Amino acid sequence: MTSSTPHALPGHDGGPPPSQPATTHARAPGPAQHSGPTEDRSRRPWSARRIPACLAAALIVLAAGALLFEVVWVRTGHRATAWWATLTAELAARPLGNLWILAGAAVAAALGLWLVILALTPGLRRQLPLRVPADGHGQTRVVLARKGAALLLRDAAMRVPGVSTARVRVHRRRATVRASVGFRDTADVKDDLTDALRRAERDQLALARPPRLRVRVRRSRK
Repeated sequence: MTSSTPHALPGHDGGPPPSQPATTHARAPGPAQHSGPTEDRSRRPWSARRIPACLAAALIVLAAGALLFEVVWVRTGHRATAWWATLTAELAARPLGNLWILAGAAVAAALGLWLVILALTPGLRRQLPLRVPADGHGQTRVVLARKGAALLLRDAAMRVPGVSTARVRVHRRRATVRASVGFRDTADVKDDLTDALRRAERDQLALARPPRLRVRVRRSRK
């Protein structure tokens, strides 16, 4: 007579389950789990340039409309106006190398170049773009005025021991700091001032393109 014992299911008899190879599933890091540096896509916002565009369009429309109307008026058999007769006579009498012809061509070329520059450049040169979150998908635009950046760097400079006065000018690519030292060695103050400005630039300004720092210190005159 034989007896058979049914096989117990794991976890139902209170004993330890049979050993199985451990597997670990790594979760792919999401956008907020990146620990390394991410590429900053912040760019300067483009100016609307409404006033220059409206003025240029109005001048071009007025000039082209006046010339077109005069051409049609003369071609239909009417007598030309005084300014049109004078203009055509002057253009027919003067050679291409005339000073007035060259001056008019230079003015027209300069105006055309100015319009091209306005169309291809973003403008708003007094505003600096700030870093935006990586998950902003390019829809967030944050800017800081140069004057505000200069005031923030000036406050950071004035907190350095030994600095009595400080003047800061912030440009697109460069930030110039001129400080007067009331006490301490000027070399030590310059090193501390440079470190403080870099920390303020990194932690408080958060500019997308940090400008190069140029620090100049001198002993204050009593």
